[in-house]
Amino acid sequence: MFRSILTVGFWTLASRVLGFVRDVLIADRLGAGMVADAFFVALKLPDLFRQLFGEGAFNASFIPAFAGVLTQEGHEAARRFAEEVVSMMVLWLTGLTILGIVFMPELMVVLAPGFAAIPAKFALAVALTRITFPYLMLVCLAAAFAGVLNGLHRFAAAAATPILFNLCTIAALISTFTRLAPSAGHALAYGVTISGMAQIFFLSIAMARAGMALRLHWPRLTQAVRLVMRRMGPGVIGVGVVQINVAVDTIIASLLRPGSVSVLYYANRVYQLPLGVIGVTVGTALLPVLSRQVRAHAPLSAHRTLNRAIEFALVLTLPAAVGLAVASVPIIRVLFERGAFTRTDVVATAAALIAYAVGVPGTVLAKVLAPSFFARGDTATPVAVGVASLAVNLVVILALMVPLGATGIAFAASASATFNAATLAWLLMRRRHLRIDRTLRRRAPRMLLAALVMGAALALAVHFIPPASGVLRWARLAAIVAAGMIAYGLAGQALAAFDLNQLLARLRPRPAR
Repeated sequence: MFRSILTVGFWTLASRVLGFVRDVLIADRLGAGMVADAFFVALKLPDLFRQLFGEGAFNASFIPAFAGVLTQEGHEAARRFAEEVVSMMVLWLTGLTILGIVFMPELMVVLAPGFAAIPAKFALAVALTRITFPYLMLVCLAAAFAGVLNGLHRFAAAAATPILFNLCTIAALISTFTRLAPSAGHALAYGVTISGMAQIFFLSIAMARAGMALRLHWPRLTQAVRLVMRRMGPGVIGVGVVQINVAVDTIIASLLRPGSVSVLYYANRVYQLPLGVIGVTVGTALLPVLSRQVRAHAPLSAHRTLNRAIEFALVLTLPAAVGLAVASVPIIRVLFERGAFTRTDVVATAAALIAYAVGVPGTVLAKVLAPSFFARGDTATPVAVGVASLAVNLVVILALMVPLGATGIAFAASASATFNAATLAWLLMRRRHLRIDRTLRRRAPRMLLAALVMGAALALAVHFIPPASGVLRWARLAAIVAAGMIAYGLAGQALAAFDLNQLLARLRPRPAR
């Protein structure tokens, strides 16, 4: 599992780095104004459906079922099962895409009601979303192909696929196509849809090499397909609660001062780095392992696996949360302060990032804990937790949106994520599917203390390393980050919060016997 985490984590980190390059270019060309707001809403709708119906609910319901067919009936039966499921997805995704394009103005009234007060902004958002909406179908199918590869324990190709999204959108911004399109927002929207085609092509090659090339045909509602669809329904809410919260955040942010949607987007992009590299990575690698252990009736192995996954997540998540909060201003300045992105935008985005940072541990732990439900075929329980978390998000937003604006919305997302993770952990412990072992009980508080020591070191570095401009800003941020890493490493080793040698030993290939 740890080697799988390393593989997925490497490609995810590479994708996030390219994502930051893309966002730097977007901030430079679009800033935080009307075109940026319209594009981010245009990206939000297909991305929401992707995470709800593609990665989230599909993986939660499909991978355990696919692993079961592969283990019990063999490779060919698993391929036929995957063909039936993917064919069904093509059918309903095509219909959904057509309906979305036709009724986009009505959807936009729901997704960004505040835009209706500015007709030009509303029309631009509708036009850009119609361009990006086919990406919904393409990327959901890409997520299905990735689920097949993950079920085969082939993580590299699936984890590397998001890089194509970043490459295509970057190319759309820097190529001559930008000058031919009506605006940079239009060029970006076309780049999004083209990236979906590239992802399908790349994953099709990877599946053929894995001996799992799929042939599409008219779908049949077999018993196995019905099981996946039944589990996928509640999984849409259970796994997608974070995405639903983000959609609610966008709706409410559209009612606040101009630029609020963009401020939340830029802060969320930085906040998503630890979530993707740690939370999604560990959850992706954990689900096939837990599914196999549960089906093999090995509860002790499942307990150990989940404890080590939580430990691995915490050792990286706690310092990430502290670091994002303490160094928020230098991070936002270096990444985005240029071109149309002003110092006022830096201050507002940094405040939102601090609020998001509070929820990093909860969001990551929720992604680590959820596979324990899915591996047992339980996608219904997270529904109740998801609805309750959504209610927490709404209550906190309504309480904070007026005094704190976009920062209040970000803090509400953190409160919701923390509630979600705490409730999932409590339910797992109550069902005896999670027993915190002695190692995790001893190390977790020490990890937190080491992260706080790191936070103090970061605060000193931010204060004493003088501000810089131009390229020197990157050097200053690198020095601040290096100070934090060194402080956390030394404090963690001194407090016995983790053992780097033991962790590296887990990642080394084992000799064949």
